Amino acid sequence: MSSSKAWPEPVLSLSVSAPELVRRPPPLLLIRLTAVALAAPLLIRGGLPRLQWWLEPRSSRREADSSAVDHVAAQYGRWVDSIIRRGQPLVRPGCLTRGITLYYALRRTGFDVALCFGVGSDNGAVAGHCWLVLDGQPLLERTDPRVMFTEVTRVSLRGVTH
Repeated sequence: MSSSKAWPEPVLSLSVSAPELVRRPPPLLLIRLTAVALAAPLLIRGGLPRLQWWLEPRSSRREADSSAVDHVAAQYGRWVDSIIRRGQPLVRPGCLTRGITLYYALRRTGFDVALCFGVGSDNGAVAGHCWLVLDGQPLLERTDPRVMFTEVTRVSLRGVTH
């Protein structure tokens, strides 16, 4: 996309295709992602079935272009990480905020991602983590969380599974 071309107005969808990706998200998308990041601690308190209901798109969306998944997911990951970093102390840092916000965004782009919750041990202490999975593989994780954490619950299009 050339620098002289503006985003189409209004931006009603969260879907951003690979050629349209830019350094900053469209304003409406930024507002939506920030709102989800701010609300993440409250959303999780409603329980996982309600969380899944809140985060799933209400209308059926076309499936995402699988050839652009890495590029699109990485761009959304950078945007969400920036929102979390710049939004402190109002936006809670951590995997829960990141996972919920990315699940919300990527489900609306058409990706069949799942939000996984796991428990494990960190130097003898019980620890928890959540992460996204796409096509059976962790998405946007530095290391495979399945090495350290055992998945106990999954939120996806199909609902909540244990």
